[in-house]
Amino acid sequence: MLPKFDAAKALFDEYGLDVSRETYDKMEQYAAFLVDYNEKVNLTAVTEGSEILRKHFLDSVLLAKYGNIPENASLLDIGSGAGFPGVPLALVRQDLHITLLDSLNKRIVFLQQLCELLGCSYTAMHGRAELAAKTPEMREKFDVVTARAVAAMPTLAEYSLPFVKVGGTWIAMKGPNEPIKPALQAIRMLGGSLEDTIEYTLPGGDARVIYVVKKISQTPTKYPRNSGQIKQKPL
Repeated sequence: MLPKFDAAKALFDEYGLDVSRETYDKMEQYAAFLVDYNEKVNLTAVTEGSEILRKHFLDSVLLAKYGNIPENASLLDIGSGAGFPGVPLALVRQDLHITLLDSLNKRIVFLQQLCELLGCSYTAMHGRAELAAKTPEMREKFDVVTARAVAAMPTLAEYSLPFVKVGGTWIAMKGPNEPIKPALQAIRMLGGSLEDTIEYTLPGGDARVIYVVKKISQTPTKYPRNSGQIKQKPL
C-alpha cells in the first residue's frame, strides 16, 4: 500500500522527522483500512499509497514539528474526518491526550474502528463544534486545538477558539491561498492573538501554511453562535 519503509523513512528524514518501523507499520495498516473503508463511506479523495504518505501522513506529522505542541497536552482535532491530523499525531506523540470531533457519525464509526485496529488511545466524539463548545466539559478545556482545511479562517476561528484554554494554542492548517488577514478581527474578538505563520512545501510542490494563534483571554460567552449565524455573517 505505502512505499517501502526505507523510502518512507527517507521522506520523513528530509523534514527532520524520525519515524520508527513500528509507527510505519501502523501507518501501513491505517492506509489499507482507509482505502478499503473508503469504498463504502467517502472519507478521502487521496487513495494512492505514495499520495497518502505525502499528503496525509507527512503533512499531519509535520504539525508535531511546527506546532510546538507541549508534552502531555490535551488536543482537540475539529472536523477530523478520516483522522488527519489527529490520528498520525497519536501515532508519533503518544504522550498527547487527543480528542477527534466530527459532525458525521459515520466518520466517527470509522475512527473508532481505526482506534481498535491501531491500538491508539484517542477519543472519537460525534458532535457539531458550535454546540460542543458551549458545554462545560469542552469549553476552554484544551491546551491545543487544531483543524485541517475545515472552513474559511474567520469561520474556523469561531469554531475553534472557544475550545482553547487561556494560554493554549489554536493551530490552523491551510493551503497557500487563504491569508490570515480577514480572520484577525475575529481572532481578537474571540480572545486570540496571532503568534506565528509557518509556510512549508510538501514533496511534489504542494504549498502549505500553519497559523499559530495564542489564546490570551477568555472567549465571550455568546460565541460560538449557531451555525446559521456563523455562515450568514462571519465575524
